[in-house]
Amino acid sequence: MMFPEEALDAVQRDERKHLRDYFRVLYKRKGLLLALMCITFISSALLTFSKTPMYTASTMVLIEKNLDTNRIEVFGGYFSWDPEFQATQFELIRGFNVALRVVERLQLDSRYRQHFLDQEENTSLIAQTQATLSSWLHDTLSSVEAWLDPYLHPPERQRAAMQDPAPPAAKEQGLNEVEQIAQMIQANLRVEPVRDTKIVHVLYSHKNPELAQMITNAVVQAYIDENLEIKSSTSQYTVQWMSLKTEEEKKRLEESENALQRYMRDNDIVTVENRLTVLPERLAGLSKELAEAETKEKELAASYQQIEKAGKNYTTLETLPLFMGSAVLQTLRAQLLDSEQNLRSLSGRYGEKHPSLLKAQEEQELLLRAKRAEMDRIVISTKNSYDLARTKVRDVRKMLEDTKAELLNMNERFIQYTILKRDNDSNRAVYDALSSSIKKTDVTAQSMDVKIWVMKKAQVPQAPSYPQKQKELIIGLVLGIFGGMACIFFLEYLDNSVHSGREIEERYNLTVLGTVENLTGKRHRIETYILEHPLSPLAESYRLIRSGLLLSTPEQPPKVILITSMVQQEGKTTTAKNLAHSLSQNDKKVLLIDCDMRRPRQHSMFGLSNAYGLSNYLSGNIDPEQTLIQAIAESPLSLISSGTIPPNPAELLSSQRMHLLLEEMRGQFDFILLDSPPVQQVTDSLMLGPLADGTIIVVRASKTTYEMLDSGIKKLRESHSRILGLVLNRLKKKNADKGYYGYYSYYSHYGKGDHYRK
Repeated sequence: MMFPEEALDAVQRDERKHLRDYFRVLYKRKGLLLALMCITFISSALLTFSKTPMYTASTMVLIEKNLDTNRIEVFGGYFSWDPEFQATQFELIRGFNVALRVVERLQLDSRYRQHFLDQEENTSLIAQTQATLSSWLHDTLSSVEAWLDPYLHPPERQRAAMQDPAPPAAKEQGLNEVEQIAQMIQANLRVEPVRDTKIVHVLYSHKNPELAQMITNAVVQAYIDENLEIKSSTSQYTVQWMSLKTEEEKKRLEESENALQRYMRDNDIVTVENRLTVLPERLAGLSKELAEAETKEKELAASYQQIEKAGKNYTTLETLPLFMGSAVLQTLRAQLLDSEQNLRSLSGRYGEKHPSLLKAQEEQELLLRAKRAEMDRIVISTKNSYDLARTKVRDVRKMLEDTKAELLNMNERFIQYTILKRDNDSNRAVYDALSSSIKKTDVTAQSMDVKIWVMKKAQVPQAPSYPQKQKELIIGLVLGIFGGMACIFFLEYLDNSVHSGREIEERYNLTVLGTVENLTGKRHRIETYILEHPLSPLAESYRLIRSGLLLSTPEQPPKVILITSMVQQEGKTTTAKNLAHSLSQNDKKVLLIDCDMRRPRQHSMFGLSNAYGLSNYLSGNIDPEQTLIQAIAESPLSLISSGTIPPNPAELLSSQRMHLLLEEMRGQFDFILLDSPPVQQVTDSLMLGPLADGTIIVVRASKTTYEMLDSGIKKLRESHSRILGLVLNRLKKKNADKGYYGYYSYYSHYGKGDHYRK
């Protein structure tokens, strides 16, 4: 089983593609790449050299806005920026009206009609086919050229692909000759701006160089005439529209002014403005006064609560902060202290009836009464102050609420006044702007909005500008290379079959024990080839598989080995036979058991009888006269053939007798190979898997798909079969990974005289 960590590593390895992997794909299909590249290049070359040469005439024109006539005054400022100006002028130059003016000015429909409409039409099937192919190649090359153009030419002088002189749909639209010629001129007319300037190049292409020059210069003059006509017609319409709009705005302004005056008169709006400036100040003052009154009320409330709690207990009252801070009480306390000290002194010197002592006692009584009277006064004063503070808070709060209500009322009235005044100001601004625009339009009606200056007139072109043969050949070559690569990678994406052991190891985290090259030539048989050519690379590949098998388990080599495949004709039977021969070298006793009771082949490859074999033994039909194990001549290799084909092979292979047979054979042979049926077709291999020490899966290159392997490996793992590795069979040398299967070149010198030197 593959643990989650191993599966994650396998996925990560699969995602890490290297550049050499892509080169390997291209090298594998290099023939297809070369063929597609040649076909595309030759087609583009034929198309390029079959095109009719076109001559391009160019004139240089300065185009800019006339700010003196195109400024619009808005609230005292000027607005002149127009980002769409240049694009608009380009479209005017390429417009249909300009092309019509050129046809009429040069009389192209009569004097030069033969250059536009009297072209011979070839309606043969071959010509139509050629035209269709040429059009398709032309569109493809044009798209690639447009994509590569920024890299091949400066951005300010990018050249669009040349078009045919006549649009194919001109006649189908029911146009007259003048309109058809105008469309032809539009099709070959281009405008190219010079970067970071107001200068543009107007270009026209035609088969006749003199006609190209005439039409180019005529286009510029027709563009100037078109601008003058647009200006004159739009100015007249603008004045009419603005006059009607001005009358409407004048009536609207008068209505808004009357409504504003009525509202000001009815609501005394001047007084409202004055009061709106006073009320916020009063509201702020009352808010501050209320906060101070509430603070004072809370302080007096706290003091009054302490007094009420103390009641008539003067001793407790005297400890309160309010009484402790009284200056009068502090004086009386000092006098009482002095009186007590004096009374104590007199008591020590005189008797109780002595006049001085009696006088001192009377003074002390007077001081105590004065102290209590002062404390009563403070209590009454605190209560009065608390009542006064509560009254003040209530009064200030009421005044604050009244002020808020009054301010809200004023705001509502003033908001309505502001709305009316804003409407009036807006109507006045629109009216003033329209009046000013009418006067300005009358002044500038005879001038152009665009300044057009021809800096260089068109000259007769001396050389054709189209086709650009070198450029188109390069594009054809690039298109062939990249198109071929795209086709190869697409075919590789669709091909889901196994091609290399590296892919298997990265996908399933299983070991590829070795690979077997595809044996070509009718005179060579894979069943006997390694015996006839023991030093060939093919024989060496089986020895490498044997080495990988012996090292597949850490403790000791597996003894009972199951050999299976996903489907038929993947080479599992010949792999089992040749691997048995490789294991039998060095005097190792090897037993090959043909467990494929449905289509047995091992006995025929060894030239032995299949009358008695495994099926007879497992079903209990034991014949003492028959030998179950057949020895192979001149070899330590033995064979148990499949025997008579039974109706229930899976039940026989999963029986206890099969288990006992393998246990008995373990003591007699060094290696036991089980040739079993394919996993995807029957369950025989799944029954034998748990009985074997390990399983080898034979995979046929370029035929076995990953879907087959996914399903088959899952079935084997679910049946608790231990997978030792895979053998990639019948691998074509051109598909071999040089780093993965490099032993072919190393051992090639051993094959002298055989087909490997061919």
